[in-house]
Amino acid sequence: MSNKEKHPQEIPPITIDSRKSIYKNRTMKPTAETTLGPAELARYSRHILLEEIGVAGQEKLKQSKALIVGAGGLGSPVALYLAAAGVGTIGLADFDKVELHNLQRQIIHGQSDVDRPKIDSARDTLKEINPHTQLQFHEEGVQPDNAIELFKQYDIIVDGTDNFSTRYLNNDAAFLAGKPLVYGSIFKFEGQASFFHAAQNGPCYRCLFPEPPPPGTVPNCGEAGVIGALCGVVGSIQAMETIKYITGIGQSLSGKLLFVDTLNMGFKTLSLKKDPCCPLCGDHPKYTKIEAENYQETCETKLDDAQQNQLEDNMNEAPLEIDVAQTKAKLADGNSILIDVREGYEHKICSIDGAIHIPMGELPTRLSELPDDKEILVHCHHGGRSLRVVHFLRQNGYTRSTNVAGGIDAWALQIDPSLQRY
Repeated sequence: MSNKEKHPQEIPPITIDSRKSIYKNRTMKPTAETTLGPAELARYSRHILLEEIGVAGQEKLKQSKALIVGAGGLGSPVALYLAAAGVGTIGLADFDKVELHNLQRQIIHGQSDVDRPKIDSARDTLKEINPHTQLQFHEEGVQPDNAIELFKQYDIIVDGTDNFSTRYLNNDAAFLAGKPLVYGSIFKFEGQASFFHAAQNGPCYRCLFPEPPPPGTVPNCGEAGVIGALCGVVGSIQAMETIKYITGIGQSLSGKLLFVDTLNMGFKTLSLKKDPCCPLCGDHPKYTKIEAENYQETCETKLDDAQQNQLEDNMNEAPLEIDVAQTKAKLADGNSILIDVREGYEHKICSIDGAIHIPMGELPTRLSELPDDKEILVHCHHGGRSLRVVHFLRQNGYTRSTNVAGGIDAWALQIDPSLQRY
C-alpha cells in the first residue's frame, strides 16, 4: 500500500481559495482591464508572478514607448531586455553600420550583419526576441534639429551613446522635452549609470559635468579599449531603471550616480544634488534651446596660449591638419612622408602602403629617423593621437608636420575600402 493510501489525511485538499492565496489574487487569464492575450500572459508569466508587477504592471510595459539612442555596446543589452520584458514600442536611433570590431561587445549583432545598418540588424534580432513589440527606427540618429521633437514621441529615453557631443545633446533635449533620461557610460573596466528627470526635481547630467571636457583629453573606447561584458552590466542596469520607471516600482537612480568597477568587482553610489548653478536646469540657465554648434564632436587637443601662438607661427610652414584626400595627393607628389603612430597590434590589423610605423610612445627617442627635407604627415586610428604627436613635433622644431584628420579609419572609408576597419 502506498503512502498516499495509508495517510490520505496528510495531503490537504487544494481548493480554489488556496490557489488564489498563493498568487495573491492575480489572475493569469485575460480580463476586461488588460489587452494582454493568452500568448502574452504566458510569455510574461514570470513577470506577472512578481507582486510588484503583476498583470497591471505588465500592461504598463505594453502601453509604454522607450527610445534607445545608439544600437551599440550599451544599446544592445538595453534593447534585448526591453523587448524581452514586453515594452510595447521600442525606438532605435542609429545611423552606423555594423563593423567587425563591434561584435566583441554589441551583442545584438552577429557575424552575418557586418556592413549592414545597425538598425536593420537590430530589427531582425528584436523581432525574434519578441514579435509582440512594435519597433520604430530613426536612421538619421539623434541630431540637434530633430532631438526634442523625437524625444517627445516617447515616454522615456535611454542613452546608449559613446561620445560627449551626443551625450550632452541627449541630456539637454530630454530636459527640454520634459522626458526622463537613463544615463550609462563605459570606459575600460569601469561604468556609470544614473537616472535624470527634471519633473522629479532631480539633477541632470550637466549638474554633474556642466561642460564637456577639453577636446582630445579623454580617449574614447576606440583608443582606450573596453571589456565587452561591461556593456552587458551597465546596459542591464539601464534596462532595469527603464522597467522600474515604466511600472512605477522600486527606487530609481535619480539623485545618485552608480559606479561599477568590474576589474575589482565593486559597486558604489555617489549622491547627486540638483545644482542651482547648472547651465541647463539651474536658476539662470545658459542653454535654453538646442543649437547645433554646442554639440560638435572633435578630436582636436586644446592648447595653452603659448602652444597656440607657436602653432600659429608655424602655420606658414604647413597646415596643422588635412583630410585623407589631400594626404593622398601630397604622398603622390613625393615631397611628403607618412608616419603611422598606432600601436603594433593595430598596425597588424591594417596599414597604409608606404607608411613608416613609429608607435607614439617611441617617437621621442626616434626623432632622428625623421627627414628634415620633407613634410611629415602623421596618422593614427581616428586622428586624436596623431594630432598630439604633431603638436609635439612642432614644439621640437619639425614645423612641417601635419595631422591626417580621421586617421586610417577615414582612409579606409574614403581611399582604400579593402582595409580592415576596427
